Order: sequence, then structure tokens, then C-alpha cells
Amino acid sequence: MPHAKTENLNIAAFDRMPSPEEIVARVPLSDAAAEVVMKGRQTLQAILDHKDPRIFVVVGPCSIHDPVAGLDYARRLKKLADEVADTMVLVMRVYFEKPRTSTGWKGYINDPYMDDSFRIDEGMEKARRFLLDVNEIGLPAGTEALDPIAPQYYGDLISWTAIGARTSESQTHREMASGLSTPVGFKNSTDGSLDAAVNGILSASHAHSFLGINAQGQSSIIRTQGNPYGHVVLRGGGGRPNYDTVSVSLAEKALAKAKLTANIVVDCSHANSWKSPEYQPLVMRDVAHQIREGNTSIVGLMIESNIEAGNQPIPADLTQLRYGCSVTDACVDWAATEAMIRDTSEILRDCLQKRSAA
Repeated sequence: MPHAKTENLNIAAFDRMPSPEEIVARVPLSDAAAEVVMKGRQTLQAILDHKDPRIFVVVGPCSIHDPVAGLDYARRLKKLADEVADTMVLVMRVYFEKPRTSTGWKGYINDPYMDDSFRIDEGMEKARRFLLDVNEIGLPAGTEALDPIAPQYYGDLISWTAIGARTSESQTHREMASGLSTPVGFKNSTDGSLDAAVNGILSASHAHSFLGINAQGQSSIIRTQGNPYGHVVLRGGGGRPNYDTVSVSLAEKALAKAKLTANIVVDCSHANSWKSPEYQPLVMRDVAHQIREGNTSIVGLMIESNIEAGNQPIPADLTQLRYGCSVTDACVDWAATEAMIRDTSEILRDCLQKRSAA
């Protein structure tokens, strides 16, 4: 008598996915892009080591859905980055994977055509090509690592990585972070707790062994060395912001208790802006004044920004999409972004030398 089927009962299909090696061969890393990636990582490490007094700012769309508009944004950002290079290091936010609270579009890799065709194989190649283009423009790129396999496909094009509020407590993501080649920011939990982020940094700083894939797409035991450049990202939570001086001081104490370097990034969006993008400039100004008044633990900022303000639902007719407008979280527009960056640069200009001496 045959055995009853006991596995894959809810699996509809196994479709072939090209290996990381195949995707990289189609979209190879150029010398120009490699130089931008390495310089970006080294600069961020110097900031986290408190050897470079500048602030890094991860700024860009909530998510990438239109590569044409995305590269339009990148070219604008590169000009702005050059303008404020004496005070700030701008890293373009390039998010392809979107964790959803329940359901919704899960990002450019998962569904690049936004039509529920879920051509992940094509989305991965498109995402890698977009990252290559951003780096060749001269901008380092930052992203959120959500799928633990995805970094094998495009990790060589990333300078900064975030572990999101929903995954900072995940053992899988802590293990992955321990092997990433970039500095990694762990966000506080959606309830506002710092414990998951602090414990995530501690865990990721140690060596781990876990299951994953290699460049050939083979199932492998991945053995990591640990990542020394973990840091906290304050994004608010539990119905309140946590960028104020008291919250920053509490974060410093939590890091000191764990014997970790006081490195804090403030996310100007999400719960810190009450999910209203028009408050992001106020958050950034407040944080800039904390730095001017002597704070040395805040090393970075995050902004959700796009060409157009706000956001839009994904229409059935994709030709109706507004150019340069987010399809996920609402963003500030380009004019507001320029003003935020320039204003903050002016506030910081006179105090960075003292910060370096400290």
C-alpha cells in the first residue's frame, strides 16, 4: 500500500530560479561600480568608527518600482551629494523587498511587472541592473535585507544594509547579517522596544553557521566571521517617536549596557514622523540640533523621499501611475529633500570639527 503524501501539500509549483552566478554573469560588476561600493563601505565604517565626523544619510524612495524614475532620482541625488560632501555622505535608499503587515505588493524583485505574475527570476536581474546603474552614477546604495537568499544575487553592489523592525528579532536575519559585507543597521521593534535591535547587533557580531545557497545556487552550510559594524536605527514605535533627546539617551545607555559602541541612526520616517511625511523635515532639524549641541552618538539619518510627494495605489492600468510617486509609504518630494539636506548641512557645518575632536 503506497504511503500517503505528507509533504508539499500546499505547494503549487517549483519554478527554476537562475543561480546568483548566472545573474551576475548577465549583469557583471564594473570597475567603476566596484570602486563606488568599496569607497562607500569604507566611508561608512570610518563614520561608525568615529574617525570621520560626517553624518551619513540613507535617502530615497520607500521602494523602487520604476527604474526610469529611480535613475532620474539618483542623478539628482548625486548632484546634491557632491554639494554637501563636506558635512554628509548621501547613500541612496534602494529598497526592492517590502515586508507587508498582512498582504500587498511585495516589491520589485517579487513582482517586477506589478501584475501578480511574480517573475522573481526577471525581478532579480532587473534589481541587480538598477543597483549597477546607481553605483555607476557614483552613489553608494543602501537596502533592506529581507530574503536571506537575495544578498547572494546583489550583495556586491550594496554599501549599507538595514534589518527591518519586523525582522530584527529573527534569528535567520541575525545570522545573515553576521555574514554581510556591509555595515548593518538594526531597527527597533514596531512596539518601540530596543531589545531586539541591541540583541541583533550582539548576535550578528559573532560567527554563525546556517543553511543558505552559494554562488552556484547549491544548498550550502554558510559559515560567517561576524559583522563588527552593527548599529541601532531608531524608527519610533508603539505609537510614539523615539528621536528626542531622552529616547536617544536611553538608546545610548542600552548600547553601553551591552558593551556596544554608541552608534545611532535616526529614521525620520515611519513612527518618528507619525507616518506623515510632512513631519520628516522637523525630525531631521531636531536631530541636527542635537548634534550641534554636542551629541556624538548619532551617526546617520534616514529619509523616505521621491520626486513627487505622497503615495499612490497601484492602478489596474499601470499607464495611470504617476511618475516619481511612491506606491508604498508616502514620501517627501524632491524640493523638500533638497531643503532638508541643505538646511541640515548648514546646521552641521560649524560643529563637525568639534565633533571630530571629541
